[in-house]
Amino acid sequence: MTTPNLSVEIAGIKLRNPVMTASGTFGYGAEFAPYMSLEKIGAIVTKGLSMKPKAGNPTPRIVETPGGMLNAIGLQNVGIEAFKAEKVPFLRTIATPVIVNLYGNTLEEYGELTEIIDTIPEVAGIEVNISCPNVKQGGIVFGTDPKAAFEVVSLVRESTLKPVIVKLSPNVTDVVVMAQACVDAGADALSLINTLTGMAIDLQKRRPILANITGGLSGPAIKPVALRMVWQVAKAVQVPLIGIGGIMTATDALEFILAGATAVQVGTANFLDPSAAATIAAGIEEWLVANGVSDIRDLIGALKTDR
Repeated sequence: MTTPNLSVEIAGIKLRNPVMTASGTFGYGAEFAPYMSLEKIGAIVTKGLSMKPKAGNPTPRIVETPGGMLNAIGLQNVGIEAFKAEKVPFLRTIATPVIVNLYGNTLEEYGELTEIIDTIPEVAGIEVNISCPNVKQGGIVFGTDPKAAFEVVSLVRESTLKPVIVKLSPNVTDVVVMAQACVDAGADALSLINTLTGMAIDLQKRRPILANITGGLSGPAIKPVALRMVWQVAKAVQVPLIGIGGIMTATDALEFILAGATAVQVGTANFLDPSAAATIAAGIEEWLVANGVSDIRDLIGALKTDR
């Protein structure tokens, strides 16, 4: 069998294979360059960027749990100006699409930040983190209220010509409602899922382990939830989906593609093996060859169900 086609397209962004890195787990790309060729994966998604630098939450802010990792980093990042000055020059040297994850504390910040990123030619697309509280609306999280999500995605859409991907939170009653609100607002693609809210307790100290008390659970423990949500959303919307949640192996990635994802993001696995994303991409190709599949796109949404 000849080499199978692994290339896919997300809202006009051409990926050599469907494996991306998840925001917050891969720095700004350069940190992982000593461990793997960044040109072995489909795209890099940066840490979430804000207008101003942010130090994040106090420590401890990461704890290992059975089947997963709980974190409360608090969106630590260098801010948009340092990103342009210090990170973009390196990103300019690699031939892999770069997608910037961004967030704001207010509607206005989302728009302002998007306008700045729109002027950076090295950025192929924008991933919008809507899991942040809207300070002006009393702390309501954009990503848990369809009306708030519609407003923020509409503003981002109006502020850029680049593809807009919205990252959905699983901490909602109905993820399909949130997905539809984002698509109606102009999202070109959706990535899902973000982390599930959880906590860990130190019995002897009788205290929460994380200084923030609660954090976001990621890793293999959330994979069944993520697969279910990708499958549900794939049946409801027509835009490309990016599956996220406990993808540790090529098999995990292929399951998300069968459920309806066009591409996947690797997150927690990067902490166990800094070359995990490249290994998973290679594993997908090996599986296609072994199973006589000539094009990865033939597997997208090919899950067989009785209803």
